[in-house]
Amino acid sequence: MNFTRVNNPSDFPQDLKGGVIAIGNFDGVHRGHQAVLQTAVKLAELAGVCATVLTFEPHPRTVFVPDAPVSRLTPASCKADLIEHLDFSCVVEHHFDKDFASTNAIDFVEKTLMEKLGASHVVTGYDFHFGKNREGSPQFLAANGERLGFATTIVQAFQDEGGQVVSSSRIRECLAQGEIAEANGLLGYAFRHTGKVQKGKQIGRTLNYPTANLTMPAESTLKHGIYAVRAKLADGTIHDGVASYGRRPTFDNGEALLETFIFDFEGDLYDQELTIYLHGWIRGEEKFDSVEALVEQMDRDSMDARAMLGPLGPEQGLWPVLV
Repeated sequence: MNFTRVNNPSDFPQDLKGGVIAIGNFDGVHRGHQAVLQTAVKLAELAGVCATVLTFEPHPRTVFVPDAPVSRLTPASCKADLIEHLDFSCVVEHHFDKDFASTNAIDFVEKTLMEKLGASHVVTGYDFHFGKNREGSPQFLAANGERLGFATTIVQAFQDEGGQVVSSSRIRECLAQGEIAEANGLLGYAFRHTGKVQKGKQIGRTLNYPTANLTMPAESTLKHGIYAVRAKLADGTIHDGVASYGRRPTFDNGEALLETFIFDFEGDLYDQELTIYLHGWIRGEEKFDSVEALVEQMDRDSMDARAMLGPLGPEQGLWPVLV
């Protein structure tokens, strides 16, 4: 069955009704989220029905605090890709605004979950709240599900190997500290960014380090520095590389860019869509006294990146594996 993305629950395909619905924001689709999603997939398989994710766009926190938008771990398209690879049939990306936030919890259950999505079983995390003034709790959902005829499963907090709860905020903090390996361990896959390659000042070409440049969201908390990365090109091929995220203090200290040098590659990538997967932290951003000193450091960075990426399998970190 083809994977479907739906913006309006009213457009939910009739042939998917009667399935299992996993509900949540799921920003990051991290290992904690995957515990919820895995439960939904297994329940759907046992019942012989389809599994669907109901999520919300834009992120609710951005709606309520527009002057301080949340640093998204997974924009809508990335979140949908990850959900598809977890064996769901559909994702419903319900538009979230203040009008929707004022919906009574009972109306959400009766009209959205039952009438529009035809839920037979609903799965959510222990901390999911919904409806006006967050009056809807997992327990509220379960009680009304029993009344309306759908089952409810509440998944408890997922803890990592150290006994700490995996959360989106914790991952954002890791990214802000440059702790990419820990962030990836919590995500269950390599943190990535997708964008269209733009033409920069082409300084890298003069250094024999031509880069493919992507703009990151202004609210990104990713620490400026040098990373070992893999790049997925528009043709689907994957290449190792080294990337700098920052403002180029040796040259112009300008707009922050994610600039990737792809190893052993020749070709024009301008205006193509590129996905960069961050696998390892190498060092922080620095200002060098000379171009020569910068190039020498870039040579060392490239060797470090090759050493980090060499032991990895070709598909490692691209997609999550259910926990």
